Amino acid sequence: MKLDRRMLLRGATAGAGLAALQGLMPAWAQTGSLGLRADLPTLTGPNVDLTIGHSPFTVNGRTATATTINGVLPAPLLRLREGQNVRLSVTNTLDEDTSIHWHGILLPFHMDGVPGVSFPGIRPRETFVYEFPLIQSGTFWYHSHSGLQEALGHYGPIVVDPAGADPVAYDREHVLVLSDWSFMNPHEILDKLKKSPGYFNRQRTSLSGLFDGSDRFSLEERRMWGEMRMDPRDILDVNGTTYTYLINGHGPQENWTGLFRPGERVRLRVINASAMSIFNVRIPGLPMTVVNADGENVRPVETDEFQISVAETYDVIVRPTEDRAYTIVSEAIDRSGMGRATLAPRLGMTAEVPPLREVPNLTMRDMGMGGMDHGNMAGMDHGAMGGSQNGAMAGMDHGAMAGSAGGAMAGMDHGAMATQSGGAMAGMDHGGMAGMNMRDPNNAPPDMAVGVGVDSIAMAPANRLGERPLGLQDVPHRVLVYTDLVSLAPNKDQRPPSRTMEIHLTGNMERFMWGFDGRKFSEIVEPIRFELNERVRVTLVNDTMMAHPIHLHGHFFELVTGGPVGHQPLKHTVNVAPGGKVTFDLTADAPGDWAFHCHMLMHMHAGMFNVVTVRPLEGGAS
Repeated sequence: MKLDRRMLLRGATAGAGLAALQGLMPAWAQTGSLGLRADLPTLTGPNVDLTIGHSPFTVNGRTATATTINGVLPAPLLRLREGQNVRLSVTNTLDEDTSIHWHGILLPFHMDGVPGVSFPGIRPRETFVYEFPLIQSGTFWYHSHSGLQEALGHYGPIVVDPAGADPVAYDREHVLVLSDWSFMNPHEILDKLKKSPGYFNRQRTSLSGLFDGSDRFSLEERRMWGEMRMDPRDILDVNGTTYTYLINGHGPQENWTGLFRPGERVRLRVINASAMSIFNVRIPGLPMTVVNADGENVRPVETDEFQISVAETYDVIVRPTEDRAYTIVSEAIDRSGMGRATLAPRLGMTAEVPPLREVPNLTMRDMGMGGMDHGNMAGMDHGAMGGSQNGAMAGMDHGAMAGSAGGAMAGMDHGAMATQSGGAMAGMDHGGMAGMNMRDPNNAPPDMAVGVGVDSIAMAPANRLGERPLGLQDVPHRVLVYTDLVSLAPNKDQRPPSRTMEIHLTGNMERFMWGFDGRKFSEIVEPIRFELNERVRVTLVNDTMMAHPIHLHGHFFELVTGGPVGHQPLKHTVNVAPGGKVTFDLTADAPGDWAFHCHMLMHMHAGMFNVVTVRPLEGGAS
């Protein structure tokens, strides 16, 4: 059932009036669940006390020790209000340092909660008081920025209600915290990844898969991937072989249940608080209208499925009209497992749980060759490609491709190159592709350190903001893409950027090393510097075959999507697809030192982290 945009945007007063007539609690409090805990415990501002410690955590009949806040996983929902001056007292009962970062909240940098960047951390048996004004509203979350505590349960949701009328009308609300849990300690997981990056991948192509066709690869494609020493199923470093996917701390068998009355507008605030998992979210039989992304309102857009990367949030409105249950599915993007919850009119009801879909295959677009299509091959920068191994790409133009050195490009199907399907590599000459040097320093920008930490350089990275995500290219329903997002309110700063900047996301999978521009944070790296209130256009280029959700603390940036002028979507985290690039405009309006990193926890700890420094202009002028 389609929702009228005016209905969504006319304000929450009608919903509040309906609740009053029905004698119900406020919309956000109308929840119900079936499982280990009745509902997410909720704390309200302006004064909040939080205690970090260890607690037993049970899922699927097994119990382990989690790092929790106030003894629960996920941590309590913080229900705050725009305009409040909040005071959050955090006590550490652990035997190690800890911290809390308020993800997506705009605040003074010394309250941001990143040890070694914005404050020293919270030592054992000490209390630290975070205090700051709330100048925004929306859906956010909080988590540790110390060690690997986040993977052990140290995370929770935040909802900041607007000071005035909410532009999104709804009758009932549920907060859905998506996460991943392993009974293997995260330090052991990281150690295994460093020794064997494919340790958790049980979905690799196989000889039997080649013969029975289930791998969806030809022999030539298999040979090509093998000679390039790349794995077309290397999608998530850690997956369902070790993770149980949770929704509000409940595993798929426990079936967390949110209630509704048929006909109600139900707001689902979806937060990906996982350590290493990207999810595809859908509710079979129930359309979703996206109204908010990363805490910022967007023009309503109806869809049937969306991908949510680590640390992103999406608010959607659903309006179930039937007296039946619906399954909420959060499927890992490599299809190795799923989280599952239920929307239902009554507790105890269930709906069919769909099976896992087939494992997707990476394609040449994920190798950074998405820009090498039939229309632009002749326009390639020959100088940049001329240094590739054996001169394979030297002097390339449309007419000379078949005669390129060593037959490198002979037999290449130009049409297949631009596709995203499993047959994207069909027709390629495997010898030619294998002859390409994916690590040729001649293809690197001048500032990149092409050392042991770089095992590939994207030859032709593409802007993939308008593409359906991996595995969702051919599903028979609507899929949200970044270019669908349009800011509801006009962008505050519409000045053109005064300069541009390019940052490369780099890595070496065999050594599980990650960094920016070829450098790990543990090396001596220069911070990324901006002048206060400077307007900069930043392009992130992903030279790797893994997705990287990149998060900038203390700021929102405007994705350059080509959408309506002055209404670019605001984000604090953006997923940069393999072999892709993302451009955003940033107003550096928050002075201080801010973390900038991949939100894949293991990628961040393996080096993909830096500091953004925002300082006043010379002489202190702003």
